[in-house]
Amino acid sequence: MMTIPGITLDGIVLSTILPIAHATVNVEQWMAASLAVRAALGRLLTLWASDDGHLSVNAAYATADGAFWLTLPLAADNPCYPDVSAVFLSAARMQRAAADLSGVHASGASDVRPWLNHGAWAADFFPLRAHSVQSHTPTDTVNYPFVSVVGEGVHEIAVGPVHAGIIEPGHFRFSVVGEKVLRLEERLGYTHKGVERRMTELDPLQAYRLAGRVSGDTTVGYAWAYCMALESATQTVVSPRANTLRAVMLERERVANHLGDLGAIANDVAFAFALAQFSRLRENWLRASARVYGHRLMMDGVVPGGVKNDLTPQQCDELIQLCHETEGEVRTLFGIYEAHAVLQDRFLTTGRVTPTLAAQLGLTGLSGRSSGQAHDLRSDHPFGPYADAACKVNRCVHLQGDVAARVAVRFDEVFESLRLIRLLLENLPLGESVVCVHLPDEPSRGAGWVEGWRGELWVALELTGAKCQNRITRCHLHDPSWHNWPALEHAIMGNIVPDFPVINKSFNLSYSGHDL
Repeated sequence: MMTIPGITLDGIVLSTILPIAHATVNVEQWMAASLAVRAALGRLLTLWASDDGHLSVNAAYATADGAFWLTLPLAADNPCYPDVSAVFLSAARMQRAAADLSGVHASGASDVRPWLNHGAWAADFFPLRAHSVQSHTPTDTVNYPFVSVVGEGVHEIAVGPVHAGIIEPGHFRFSVVGEKVLRLEERLGYTHKGVERRMTELDPLQAYRLAGRVSGDTTVGYAWAYCMALESATQTVVSPRANTLRAVMLERERVANHLGDLGAIANDVAFAFALAQFSRLRENWLRASARVYGHRLMMDGVVPGGVKNDLTPQQCDELIQLCHETEGEVRTLFGIYEAHAVLQDRFLTTGRVTPTLAAQLGLTGLSGRSSGQAHDLRSDHPFGPYADAACKVNRCVHLQGDVAARVAVRFDEVFESLRLIRLLLENLPLGESVVCVHLPDEPSRGAGWVEGWRGELWVALELTGAKCQNRITRCHLHDPSWHNWPALEHAIMGNIVPDFPVINKSFNLSYSGHDL
């Protein structure tokens, strides 16, 4: 009998791959694990398929005691596995994506519609399946079976996938009576670009650059998660200084995105003053990144073994001073938000996701913390410098689950990140900013688990080993938007159509990171 973090199951043998554990399981153990995690109030992190010559389905779970990764081998002639969405609702779209990409199917799943395949490849071709050959079996891209709502006065409003302005594509099908929304159904996948297939064609030491481009507003988070996975697979120990510098960049990324969102959310209810002020603050923040890191978004700043650019004492002082200036202005704007009656009228009770529903959907990140889900890796399972007691993150949690709560969490996290940046820079350890990563001679796997600004980022990495020219056999990159997009469908119910833009912006989920 072996104990996985938080639960105990018969017959599961674990191998440790920092920061999580791994085990290969059978069908009975696969289902038993999911049920045990739910009973322990744990959550599903992600689900994906892989094919290193042997087809398998994988799932990563988190409990209060840590995370673990399970692999279930599948038969090549019948690649089916038990449906996990019956236990964790968030698995439904992940299972549909795995079916499109790898041809594995969840037995008993209620929703088996294509998710990522919009006709870009044949229905019987699987991009991540070894030796899968493109045929001429077309994929039906026109007659997508949206769920219909019938009744007197009910009609549909189709929005997208092409939207006004500079925005990524996504289709939203509203069922409404008058202006009241009865149901929203999303169809995403329009920004699928074969990232995970492309990963298998890259040098493991260079693939961090593509990871950092999965979702441009999360470039630091994704690059760190990839590098963490590579470093765990290669047993590379990163210096405390490098980890601290990474954390500074991660918190700077969090602040930049929250500043942008706080202005954009207010603009969606016609408070243009806030957009102007927060845009100014964000621009100053990004220009400082360009001066210090050489890139406004700090792209390619996190590299295998550490960071690309160390910081001088003068640069540290500049970033600390900017934190002081930004905090003063954001506190003033926070007071304006709190006192503005029109803002509060539009935000309060709008787009609500209750804590109970949030737990059922597996809501994560800032959206989850706005609905009573207190998960934050920086506190629960601290990585890098967050393990230091002085850097312990103050959880920013609200219970209302509405637009007002999501705005409040953003303000709280801005102040907390500014505090952390100052603390990290003032106590920056000495030592190397980067160490050499040596690829292993044998096949290996590793995982990266990072609290990005939207929520938990997960990267699962499998390497062949130098004897096989050391390449990536599988790299799965998971965005928290997978968990949070379904919540948007529930948040709009009972609200009016004109409230959708502000509700949508209050989540601000990623299309690119979700669709890969």
